Amino acid sequence: AERVAKTAHRYPNASATTDVAEVLADLDLDAVILATPVFTHHSLASAALRAGKHVFVEKPLAASSGEANDLFALAAECECTLMCGHTFLYSPPVQKIKQILDDGELGDLHFISSSRTNLGPYRSDVSVLFDLGPHDFSMLLYWLGQMPDRVSAIGRDVISPGIPDVAFVDLTFPDAMLAHVEMSWLAPSKLRRTVIVGSEKMLVYEDGTPEPVRIFDSGIEIGDTSTFGQYQLSYRSGDIVSLRMEATEPIIAELVDFRDTITTGSEPLSDRRMALDVIRTVEAAEASLAGGGLIVPIAELHAAPAGTS
Repeated sequence: AERVAKTAHRYPNASATTDVAEVLADLDLDAVILATPVFTHHSLASAALRAGKHVFVEKPLAASSGEANDLFALAAECECTLMCGHTFLYSPPVQKIKQILDDGELGDLHFISSSRTNLGPYRSDVSVLFDLGPHDFSMLLYWLGQMPDRVSAIGRDVISPGIPDVAFVDLTFPDAMLAHVEMSWLAPSKLRRTVIVGSEKMLVYEDGTPEPVRIFDSGIEIGDTSTFGQYQLSYRSGDIVSLRMEATEPIIAELVDFRDTITTGSEPLSDRRMALDVIRTVEAAEASLAGGGLIVPIAELHAAPAGTS
């Protein structure tokens, strides 16, 4: 109630209430945005859809892929739009990297390494995998256009027993491309850094910095190998190019996409497939973590539901 009062004071033209039923009964309300704990997403989104409201849910869409499929089935039944907010997909640097990869500027991709750490904020309702994982997993799926074949993860529950607060996740993709994602609530400083290594060039993406995307003309080349047992390696360290980015706010861009999906019936960038695949990847990582780091084939853990391809 105190938070509602503060928000109402800050935005006097907006209506404020602590009663969800009151919101859903408002006939002038066409859509709702859910930014609530993950375990409430399914029940609240279901109620909103049954009330005839279009629904935008902050990531992840639900606490399981089963719940997510239930929500999409209900949205279709109610003829309402359901969209999950994977904000980074609407970030100009992330979209620019997608273009660079599609154009083949980096050459054949070898591996991707990502770090997403900070000192908090600690979550008591979900693990660090469900909290931070959707950011990096959604970007990887968006950039590469495919799901990983298998996932393995290790981690620890340092602060609260049963809630992993640090995790290291390895993902192997069908073309043998590797990705490693480090995520933690227990780090001395905030770090949002991704390195993409290709056969021709390398790319570094650091979110929140003045130069978020830099391309390095760097690599190792094998020279003449005609002499038995000898490899002539040359190290290339060329230009570093910092790319100019548009000053677009990702949250605004994704809400515009949500609006357009409602009014035109178009598919949003953060679509059904993305919402489901991100949760499936998180579930595979959590299964691996629970199994002490065992390799989890996603296809075996999750048979693709009918109608989701």
